[in-house]
Amino acid sequence: MNILISNSSQVPLYEQIESQIKTQIINLTLKPGEALPSIRTLAKELKVSIITTKRAYEELEKEGFIKTAVGKGTFVAEANNERLKEVAMFEIENKLEEAIISAKAIGLTLEEALEIFKNLYEEV
Repeated sequence: MNILISNSSQVPLYEQIESQIKTQIINLTLKPGEALPSIRTLAKELKVSIITTKRAYEELEKEGFIKTAVGKGTFVAEANNERLKEVAMFEIENKLEEAIISAKAIGLTLEEALEIFKNLYEEV
């Protein structure tokens, strides 16, 4: 599992871990039923606290992305792809709402904001 964390980011470490695992599940880099590293193993690999990885796993489990079987480990949930897409769209909408608030605060018009979005979308 490929996770990159940044200590200089404003985003808490557990959210960085959660977000990257979620993205890998949504784009099927991590397949349904695939085993994830234990909380301790992941913490050691990322050089973060066990509490940090535990929190990330707890959030992912709450949202239905992973399942933990006592004594067996943690696995990517056999989730409904439509549900995963719905969760991802909800997160995108929240981020876009933040961007819109910032754009309005500096007086950008809808056309200017759409042009920025279009340019960034085509670049990525």
